[in-house]
Amino acid sequence: MLRPKIPTNPMPTGIVTGTVRTDVPAVLHQTPAPVPATAAPARPTVQLTPGAVVAVIGGGTAVVLVVGAVLVSMLLAVAVTAASLAISALVVRSLVASQNHR
Repeated sequence: MLRPKIPTNPMPTGIVTGTVRTDVPAVLHQTPAPVPATAAPARPTVQLTPGAVVAVIGGGTAVVLVVGAVLVSMLLAVAVTAASLAISALVVRSLVASQNHR
């Protein structure tokens, strides 16, 4: 078995005691004063006018339409790509089969 020559975790040789410093003033912890119950809220509530409500609804509708158009166009692009690959595969298979019969 291997034994280290230098102790890896030496024990203290004597009693270790700490000293108390008297030159550092003590820190007093003070609790913050309670907030009065009648204080105004930090942020006012949002009040929408009828015109703002119409604008928000119109903006949401426009976003939905744009996202829908993008998704439909991506679906159509995938469908066209799949159809063209299928037609190409049929043409290649037909050419390979016709060469085998000659």
